[in-house]
Amino acid sequence: LAVMRLTKPTLFTNIPVTCEERDLPGNLFNQLMKDDPSTVKGAEALMLGEMLTLPQNFGNIFLGETFSSYISVHNDSNQIVKDILVKADLQTSSQRLNLSASSAAVAELKPDCCIDDVIHHEVKEIGTHILVCAVSYTTQTGEKMYFRKFFKFQVLKPLDVKTKFYNAETDEVFLEAQIQNITTSPMFMEKVSLEPSMMYNVAELNTVDTAGESESTFGARAYLQPMDTRQYLYCLKPKQEFAEKAGVIKGVTVIGKLDIVWKTNLGERGRLQTSQLQRMAPGYGDVRLSLETIPDTVNLEEPFDITCKITNCSERTMDLVLEMCNTNSIHWCGVSGRQLGKLHPSSSLHLALTLLSSVQGLQSVSGLRLTDTFLKRTYEYDDIAQVCVVSSEVK
Repeated sequence: LAVMRLTKPTLFTNIPVTCEERDLPGNLFNQLMKDDPSTVKGAEALMLGEMLTLPQNFGNIFLGETFSSYISVHNDSNQIVKDILVKADLQTSSQRLNLSASSAAVAELKPDCCIDDVIHHEVKEIGTHILVCAVSYTTQTGEKMYFRKFFKFQVLKPLDVKTKFYNAETDEVFLEAQIQNITTSPMFMEKVSLEPSMMYNVAELNTVDTAGESESTFGARAYLQPMDTRQYLYCLKPKQEFAEKAGVIKGVTVIGKLDIVWKTNLGERGRLQTSQLQRMAPGYGDVRLSLETIPDTVNLEEPFDITCKITNCSERTMDLVLEMCNTNSIHWCGVSGRQLGKLHPSSSLHLALTLLSSVQGLQSVSGLRLTDTFLKRTYEYDDIAQVCVVSSEVK
């Protein structure tokens, strides 16, 4: 029984030996490199060669790659054996997988003949793997024989993935994924995408529009060198049917999972899919106040409008009263202390407000107060947003 791993060849690397012309060898070393058939013409001093070399060892196997092996059973005797059954199993820390292409026995095997089989398996676990190859057959005398061999190898982790969540003032969620190549060879990052959960729509923020064409923020070359890290950014927005409930979601919510596809060496493909990413939904207390619309820039001492959204995040009905308190720079226009009426749990209302600023510069919108008349509890909202105030003479 012979078991060999099937891998792609590697590019031959030639170590250049050079010297200056005034040294004793003169131009001998340079001429030898030019005559060497393995070097690249015109770039003999580089280590890159034009020839391929067969693998000299078992090599490394990384999570997400496809493990391929060639199994050959050869009849070394001068007798015909019958009912040959070859079975290949892969034993991991959690399960045992049958990799044999066929479970049927071969009727007979003549002397100096062999039975060949190629097995493939996409590696989905890290740690120790044992390839168990078992052969059973019957001799000419009718005696049943059996033997097996074990081949042990380690599956390594190719990428280190770290995620960070940023909650916007709206219900948007920004996900930053840091992906690091922890192998010893460069990778071609073919695809890094986020598959959102049923609650969200996702927008990838990893491209820039240049002259009407979408260009990757990492440039035209998508190679990730060993130990290098890239940051991928995604924006998730709640779908329309979940948008109203997004403000009152509590606890842990599922965002989605990352799908990463890469290629190495001579095109070997690898793929990893993370488990479901989860984030802790921010707590807004009993009442949440968020801004729906607000201008970026306003004129000094001229009224401007904003739209607020008030959401009842508690489990009881509230009877709300709105109070507006002026600050040194922000002045509210309208009647303070007005009744907003009853607001049921998980429901919201939109409120249009008018204000003006008496001071130039970047000013903070503050001074809103909501009072629940049932519990006599007041909720204060300061630094809701910022607006740039400029002189009306400046366009």
